[in-house]
Amino acid sequence: MTDPRAEHYDLKDTFASRRYFAKFQAIMQHMLRVAGVMEAEGQLSRDEVAILATYASKLTYTFQALSWKYLLVGRETGRFFGSLTVDGSDSGFPVAAELMTMANDAQQAQNHLATMPSVEEHKDRMVQSILSDRTIPTKLQFGLSQRLYYEELLRGNLFWVRNDAQAEFMGEGAGRRKYRLHWATYDSQVNLPVIYMMEVEDSGRDALPVDARRWPEVQAHLSAQALGGLKLVTIARGFDEDFDDLHPKRLRRFHLGPMYSHAYTRQNGPLRDVLAEAKAPEGQDWAMVWTEEELLSDRVIEEKAGWFSTVEREIFALDPMGNQLPDMGATRTQRSIILPQRPYQVLEEHNPPGFSGVRKFVVSAAGRVLQY
Repeated sequence: MTDPRAEHYDLKDTFASRRYFAKFQAIMQHMLRVAGVMEAEGQLSRDEVAILATYASKLTYTFQALSWKYLLVGRETGRFFGSLTVDGSDSGFPVAAELMTMANDAQQAQNHLATMPSVEEHKDRMVQSILSDRTIPTKLQFGLSQRLYYEELLRGNLFWVRNDAQAEFMGEGAGRRKYRLHWATYDSQVNLPVIYMMEVEDSGRDALPVDARRWPEVQAHLSAQALGGLKLVTIARGFDEDFDDLHPKRLRRFHLGPMYSHAYTRQNGPLRDVLAEAKAPEGQDWAMVWTEEELLSDRVIEEKAGWFSTVEREIFALDPMGNQLPDMGATRTQRSIILPQRPYQVLEEHNPPGFSGVRKFVVSAAGRVLQY
């Protein structure tokens, strides 16, 4: 068996590291524009776009923090501090261990900042070093970058390996409150961010988000089941069976990535060849896959619960193709790809197998999005 760590590599070059972070921050902005197009088409609601935007912002802040941490990578700082480890085979994203280390650093950020000179002090010392010693103040630059890293961590609003569920009230009907639950994880098996949304009806006595018993149990349950290898129907049925007064009507999962880049990743397959042939300029030599899975409740049945009571159970809509396709555990699955113009042109010219049913969103630096 191949060791997955063999496909991980470190960005040890200063300029390569900075270009990598700049690329990802631009991709997050493009992703939000694509979500806006999907809203205009009616495939996403405004509230769903807002949720995706929240997690995209968290990812952006996470990349910003990591960019400060590794700002001086490849430079002689007088102290070894490592370099960003990237999953170059499966995802193109940083490995999950980077986010785990960052979470630990966040717990100690206040203590570190208390012993560090301020940003202004760092800058004053750097100016003095340049004017008096006529040297590049690398060690001071490193100290400043670490201060900015800890400040970003202390500011919070970052994307963690586990982002617990939140509830948004959607209204009330037939005597039941309706909520949209959303949560996210950074899947450590494939090093990709995954976002979940579930619409539920609540027949409990107390409102779910203020229920001191049910709400912590729901959050713990959903986080424990947020595994990319689990089918949506497995997650939904487990939730339905564990909470008799919560009724999941719709479950969606968004896989962000893999990200392909001729400069940074080593994945096999058609996209690698497309990017190699496109020879696009820096900032346009990438493609990002976005996969959405959706599971819908088809009907409700009643099951006995003890001698004198019954509970509702959801029957989910599966296999709409009449057994013509493998069971994906979802009502539908839609794969999309976001990429700049030049790689798209090469992709269309080659028209590799497997891409006919993939939606293509072509983006420009000016913010324009075209769909094919």
